This record gives sequence, C-alpha cells and structure tokens, in this order.
Amino acid sequence: MVGVSLARRGKRRSHPKQQMVKSALEYAALGWASCTGARPLQGGSRACSCDRIGCPDPGSHPLSRAWQMQATTDPALLTHWWSADPEANIILPTGRVFDVFDVPREAGLTTLAAMDAAGSVPGPVAENGDRVLFYVATRNLSEDEDEWWSCPLDYGPSTIEEMPGLRWHCRDSYVVAPPSTLPSGGCASWLRAPDGGPLPDPLRVLDRLADACE
Repeated sequence: MVGVSLARRGKRRSHPKQQMVKSALEYAALGWASCTGARPLQGGSRACSCDRIGCPDPGSHPLSRAWQMQATTDPALLTHWWSADPEANIILPTGRVFDVFDVPREAGLTTLAAMDAAGSVPGPVAENGDRVLFYVATRNLSEDEDEWWSCPLDYGPSTIEEMPGLRWHCRDSYVVAPPSTLPSGGCASWLRAPDGGPLPDPLRVLDRLADACE
C-alpha cells in the first residue's frame, strides 16, 4: 500500500522546501491530483504570495484560476512546478477521488476520539489550524450531473444548515493539504495519514460529525 509519510503532528515546526514536492508526489502515487497554492507571508505589507492586493484568504487558495484544469498526478509536471516555487502550498481538488468534511477543531477531535473508541476507521484526517478535515469517498461519481452534490460556483465549500460550523468540500472545491504553511505560521498536518486504503463512506462519517456539531 502506498502511504503518506507526513503523519507527524507539529503545528509550529518548520519543514524543508523539498518536503512540498515530496508530499505532492506522494499524493500523486495515491491517485490524488494537486496543484500549487499561494503561501502566507509573515511580516511586510502583504499577507499572501499571490498578486492580489488585499487577498481575503492568504495562503489558502490556488495560484492559478485554472487550477481545476491544471491539477495533475503527473510526477514530471509536479516536480517542475515545485522546482520553480518550492515553498508553494499544496492544493487538492475535491469531488474527484474524495470529498472533505471540514469542521471546527474541537468537534473534529471529539469525533475522531469517538470513532477510535468505537473501533471505526476514520480514514485520512488532517488538522489545519483551528479546523479538522475528514477525507471521505466522493459522492460525485454519478453519470447524471443532477445527482452531483456541487459546491457553489465561487469555489467555496457547501454548508449544512443543521450542522453549524461544518463545511462540505465536494465538486468545484479544494482543500489545502499537509504540510502546507498556514496563516498562523504553523503547518497543516495529518492526524491520520492516508495509506492507500478505501476511503470511508461519507454518510457514516457525517453521522458521527452530526453528534459533535449539534
């Protein structure tokens, strides 16, 4: 089984520049496409490495508006991108291989502990600062587009009114993947690293999250 080696936690640890391309290649080996993302800047007059003045989401978005077409698993292209910009964050499109449930940190850790206690396999779980992300099997596999659960056209995540604080990243959305740099200065990290195994049923994980988000 292919696994991602970045299972260590460490919110404030620094990482070598080579770690970004290494991680992007590991995701590619799992069949997860990625593209380069902006990174947050510490100090100075700008908060984000992108060319947008007053960026509203520093270091948490793709570098290109064509990110959906650019995202790839091609090792040569990934190596080229991160050789040119070795500190670029890693963006993973959702709604292709996986969807992501994105919840406040407390609710996420509570859910993860409950799943562990019940002997339920949570699948890949990442910690991005004050948010915890659960990677689940995508629901966007139907050939009928009317059955796809699409995110808004501005590429933001879907929300579920009955679960305050929960965001659902599916079609037309993306997430910032470990070990990307966060605006806080820390790094996104894996609480449960992907190992190439089957991703969990989203409805099963959603049931667990519903209890924690109420």
